[in-house]
Amino acid sequence: MKTSISTVSIAGDLREKLTAIAAAGFDGIEIFEQDFITFDGPPEEVGRLVRDYGLVIDLFQPLTDFEGFSGPSRSKAFDRAERKLDLMQQMGTNLLLVTSSDHPDSLGSIEKLAEDFRELGERAAKRGLRIGYEARAWGKLVSDYRDAWEVVRRADHPAVGLVLDSFHTLARNADLTPIRSIPGERIFHVQLADAPKIEMNLEYWSRHFRTMPGEGELNLLGFMSAVAATGYKGPLSLEILNDQFRSGSPRAIAVDGQRSLLNLMDKVRQQEPDLALDVPAMPARVPINGVSFVEFTASEKELGTLSNMLSTLGFVKAAQHIARDVALWRQGDINIVVNSSKEGFAHSAYVMHGMSVCDIGILVDDAQSAVERAKLLGASPFKQKRVAGELDIPAVRGVGGSVLHLLDQTSELAKVWEVEFNPVEGGNSHEGVGLTRIDHLAQVMTDEEMQTWTLFYESIFALDKTPMVDVSDPSGFVHSRAIQSADGAFRLTLNGARTHRTFAGRFIADSSGSSVQHLAFATNDLFATAKKLAEKGFTPLPMPENYYADLASRFELDAAFLAELKAANILYDEDENGGYLQLYSMPHGDGFFFELVERKGNYQSYGAPNAAYRTAAQKRLARPAGIPRK
Repeated sequence: MKTSISTVSIAGDLREKLTAIAAAGFDGIEIFEQDFITFDGPPEEVGRLVRDYGLVIDLFQPLTDFEGFSGPSRSKAFDRAERKLDLMQQMGTNLLLVTSSDHPDSLGSIEKLAEDFRELGERAAKRGLRIGYEARAWGKLVSDYRDAWEVVRRADHPAVGLVLDSFHTLARNADLTPIRSIPGERIFHVQLADAPKIEMNLEYWSRHFRTMPGEGELNLLGFMSAVAATGYKGPLSLEILNDQFRSGSPRAIAVDGQRSLLNLMDKVRQQEPDLALDVPAMPARVPINGVSFVEFTASEKELGTLSNMLSTLGFVKAAQHIARDVALWRQGDINIVVNSSKEGFAHSAYVMHGMSVCDIGILVDDAQSAVERAKLLGASPFKQKRVAGELDIPAVRGVGGSVLHLLDQTSELAKVWEVEFNPVEGGNSHEGVGLTRIDHLAQVMTDEEMQTWTLFYESIFALDKTPMVDVSDPSGFVHSRAIQSADGAFRLTLNGARTHRTFAGRFIADSSGSSVQHLAFATNDLFATAKKLAEKGFTPLPMPENYYADLASRFELDAAFLAELKAANILYDEDENGGYLQLYSMPHGDGFFFELVERKGNYQSYGAPNAAYRTAAQKRLARPAGIPRK
């Protein structure tokens, strides 16, 4: 499997782009003309530079508005093409991308266009070069890959082939079945890009909203399955035109790109098992069966504060680590680890972020398969020095430099609590407040990171993503998306902050990076839990009376039920599948908080309509901007 990426997909100058592309493991690149023109050096130096990075130039692009002209205009088009061929020979690449013309003067039949390409192919062949023809979705004469293939077929020249682009094909909802009948050797190059489904001008959509495969809503799997059925053996190349990518991290974009290609082709292999595909072997996406633990890092000074918070929520200290300053707190099936060590990763995380969630333990079917797949998809493995008696638990880096430990129930990892922890007196107490499990975790990040971490989770684990929604905040909007297992055993919300003025954005700024901003615990009876919490001195996030007046207008609620919600500061949402009750803690530290939830019926959402009221209440209690932490 040869992977490639267009330089237009990556931010930075040419050297920065090549550094990121090579580090991500790509085999080749497409040189976009603008990157060549802005490079301070001759074409021969561009070729040497690319080869020095261990890459090849798979394609030079684009030659536009070439076909369908007559007289002097046709001669000028061929003159432009000849200059492109000169540059290609000097750089050391042999394939030129010609995109279908949208020029108003471009006229003629399929046969006339074929004549143009037959002649261009002859000129290219004399230099040992090739021509690839691509149908742009907004082309004047050719806007469908089937017409482009007919031009190539009629040109009937070995130096002229077809370039297939997933965006141009899928944006027009073209039938994918005919692709399977195209001889693989006549397809010279394949370009891949996903996109959200948006009703807008095709050219504008293409130039601003393309995303990596798997990050959008187009049928990339169907497209690539059809291409694979042809026997195509050439590069799979990303051509991503996206405003956010153009200003993003070159390294992150390149890593995302390579991950997206490997993940897509792994899906193709599973869908087309009879095809002999040159795809790296990797374990299948691993199901997640729940959250094994959440680990907080805290200083000795803050240890008492965190312990009081957990105690108020009904947790009890159940065990102490055999060698580290690490305690295990429990309630129901929830394991909260509190790490106050003065060395190791947790301490480094504390120095960087303060008291925060630094580690999440995920319970999977097979931990070794999960970490193997994660590594093959570009995740950064994590290890730190173990002390005697500790298990070797596989782990990778997660959001904001945090750690994801992977555990299962079929290996020695299932005994981690018995092996690494000693029970403490009173640790078996079952006096909680009714919390049963972790319903979901909420991670906040910059808006630019949303696609990266969506792809990370969805490509490694057997999870599904929900559509992106805008969550209102008094100071702006936050993009939010849920990623969850089909059975609801694992739920995660990703929240992308566009500005530091939102509550989520303020949390990122104050805690020096992306992190878990809140944990949601499940209970079977939130009213009973709220009563027990009050007895323990828990102070809920106060909700204004106006919220409950509005609630009465939105839902047909019993007056007594509404009064009970109001008295306990519980928020409510419902849909056709069931209801959802939410109770929030006061914000702690830099804006971390707890949520307690009860799901009724088959409610699968997260109470998004209540988010605006929750963030407004939290911001009223937040430390004024510009006032330093104590």
